[in-house]
Amino acid sequence: MIFAGCDVGSLTGKALILQDNKIKSYEIMRVRPRPEQTAREVMAKALDKAGLTFDELTYCVSTGYGRERIPFAQSSISEISCHGRGAHWVNPEIRTIIDIGGQDLKVIRVDQFGYMADFIMNDKCAAGTGRFLENMSKVLGLTLDELGPIAFEASRPVGITKTCTVLAQFDVLCLLTDGETKADISAGIARAMAERISKMARRVGLKREVAMTGGVAKNPAVARSLQEVLGVKLFEMNQVDPQAIGALGAALFARERHERQKSKKG
Repeated sequence: MIFAGCDVGSLTGKALILQDNKIKSYEIMRVRPRPEQTAREVMAKALDKAGLTFDELTYCVSTGYGRERIPFAQSSISEISCHGRGAHWVNPEIRTIIDIGGQDLKVIRVDQFGYMADFIMNDKCAAGTGRFLENMSKVLGLTLDELGPIAFEASRPVGITKTCTVLAQFDVLCLLTDGETKADISAGIARAMAERISKMARRVGLKREVAMTGGVAKNPAVARSLQEVLGVKLFEMNQVDPQAIGALGAALFARERHERQKSKKG
C-alpha cells in the first residue's frame, strides 16, 4: 500500500511517499500562488520519482498552512504533530524538535510514541525564521545557500541585537558601512537566531535527544550556534531531508488512519 504526506507551507511545498515503512520518494519545491496548485505539482513530482500515479495512493494526509485546501488528501493534521511524528520515526529517542519554517518557529516536545506532549510557537514575527534569513542574505548580497557556510570564515562575529527583522536589516546595513565583513555578520546573524530559539526551547522544557527540522536546519551556522547556546548535540537526520520531516509525519499518520479504518470495518 502507498501512503503519502503533503506539506504546503508559506515558502515551500513538500510531498513524501511511504511504502512498506520505507521512504519511496520525496519532493520539495517553492510554493505556487495557490496551495492546491503547489500540492498537485509537488505530489505529482514525488509520485513520478517513485514510478506511481495519483490513483495508486492508498491514503494521503495534508499538513502545513495550506492543508485545508489540498483536494486529493483524505484528512489533514497540524504541522506541529507531523514534525514531531516524523522526527521520532527517524530516531525514536528524539524528544524535542525545533522546527523552523519560512514564517514561524516551533519547539515541540513528544512522548515515547512520537505524539505531541507540549509545544510553543512564535508566528507573530519573522525573526528567527527562514524569512528572516532570506532578508538578511539579500542585504548582504548573498544567496541563502551562501549565508550559512560563509559564517565559518568569521574571525570576529558581530553582535546583532535587534530582534525585529526590519531593524535587524538596518543594523546589518550599518555594520557593512562600518567595514564589518560578511562572514562576521553572517556568524552574528546565526548566533542571534540561536539565542532567540533557545529562549523558546527552555520555556517548553528541553528534553534530549534534540532534532532540528525545517528549511533552516540546512543552515550549518545556525545549527552550530544552536548547539553551542543550548549545550546539546543536535541529532543529524542524514536519512531524511529535514525539510521533508513534516511530509514524512503526515505520511505516517496516513498509514495509521488507514489501518484504523480497516480495523473498524473488520
